[in-house]
Amino acid sequence: MLISSEQCNRSRGTHVLVWDQSRLSDIFEDTKPQRCFSTRYFVTFMLFLGMANAYVMRTNMSVAIVAMVNHTAITSDQEDVVDDECPNQNLTVVENGQDGDFVWSSSLQGYILSSFFYGYVITQIPFGILAKKYGALNFLGWGMLLNSVFAFLVPVAAYEGGVIGLCAVRFIQGLGEGPIVPCTHALLAKWIPPNERSRMGAAVYAGAQFGTIISMPLSGLLAEYGFAGGWPSIFYVFGAVGTIWSIAFLWLVYEDPSSHPRIDEREKKYINTSLWGTGDQKVPNIPFKSILKCLPFYAILLAHMGHNYGYETLMTELPTYMKQVLRFSLKANGLLSSLPYLAMWLFSMFISVIADWMISSNRFTHTSTRKLINSIGQYGPGLALIAASYTGCDRALTLAILTVGVGLNGGIYSGFKINHLDLSPRFAGFLMAITNCLANLAGLLAPIAAGNLINNKPTMGQWQIVFFIAAFVYIFCGTFYNIFGSGERQWWDNPANDVKETAAVLPSATTTTT
Repeated sequence: MLISSEQCNRSRGTHVLVWDQSRLSDIFEDTKPQRCFSTRYFVTFMLFLGMANAYVMRTNMSVAIVAMVNHTAITSDQEDVVDDECPNQNLTVVENGQDGDFVWSSSLQGYILSSFFYGYVITQIPFGILAKKYGALNFLGWGMLLNSVFAFLVPVAAYEGGVIGLCAVRFIQGLGEGPIVPCTHALLAKWIPPNERSRMGAAVYAGAQFGTIISMPLSGLLAEYGFAGGWPSIFYVFGAVGTIWSIAFLWLVYEDPSSHPRIDEREKKYINTSLWGTGDQKVPNIPFKSILKCLPFYAILLAHMGHNYGYETLMTELPTYMKQVLRFSLKANGLLSSLPYLAMWLFSMFISVIADWMISSNRFTHTSTRKLINSIGQYGPGLALIAASYTGCDRALTLAILTVGVGLNGGIYSGFKINHLDLSPRFAGFLMAITNCLANLAGLLAPIAAGNLINNKPTMGQWQIVFFIAAFVYIFCGTFYNIFGSGERQWWDNPANDVKETAAVLPSATTTTT
């Protein structure tokens, strides 16, 4: 039987299960560090760069594959690879002759783009459990190092191994990137106090947009002007950057404040006290049954799945849509494809400050704040996708609508994405592992569905179906979250219960001894 948010958060006996977060600043004022650049901010910055690297690795193929495919050869074999509904007139960046070495159909390209996510998905829950038991730092650092090293092998795999070899390398890259989200969430749960979650969480996950912003235009430039034949330089450059970050992360970042040798003592006490209620952290076993009965958890899960499907539709298919239908050149394609993610990055940072103010001002509860901000983040892109499907060949209007819609999508980082930490700070990494695993299963369907719907017939009508499906998923899942979501800490993650259980064991042990 599922438990509602009110039942989940009912107090038991004399133990209050939901903390009064508004009093944190008063309670811990004497322990709050005064340094301008605290250690937790450096950890946040490194996690931001790690998230950026992760999204560079997953998005660069979307631009590279446009340069890798021989569109002319496909056209001679199959029909309508480039839509001719939009005229070339008054468009200075149209280009029809940018061809690569590989003859891959639209549906085959969809499977290549999704191969990364198969490896990514199957490692989510295992790494969530392992991070809880052995710590998140090493899994995250070494996993991203594996991801970065295998980026160097993408060109060789494509030329020597064909589709199977390329999919195998991308699959291994996905395995390496698997720890990024659950382990990042686990580290945030150990480093960030509750009244800073919206800002710090949004700052870290905004790295996804920052990485996309860097990846798309730079990948377009490297594909056109880069060394080693153009598109291979995309993977060499970003592979080197990812390798440098992984080594720096493993060297400079620590698992939690208690294990950091150089952290200010006041900051360490402030973080641990605000998170756990004492100076020490207690790590009980994962309450699997309680989690599976908690309805607010399912609200996060469905919101996460809906977001991933819609977001992956845009992230993996937008460059192809701009070339096939709007008919932009590869260089302009990468630059213009990144504009929506620039808007998302900026809006996510802005709205996170608003979210923290809403909570700290006591005008809004955690629950109402998460639902309101998340509604902007999911209804916005859903409505934008519907509107963009009716703009026809108006390239400027289409790009403007998609930019606004994807920009509003930044609200999810202060909505459901950080909501795991509200429900359960101590099990946030495991909760994120579950939702991110299933969400990416939904996300990997996006390029496959789009590829099969287009299937070498990239007409506006076919692309409209792709956009309508993504819009419906966004809106339905956002509505489910608004009905069943919660921002309150759940009873099964209350530290007072640990003390209560320990106290219950001690008398029986004493009686036995006597």
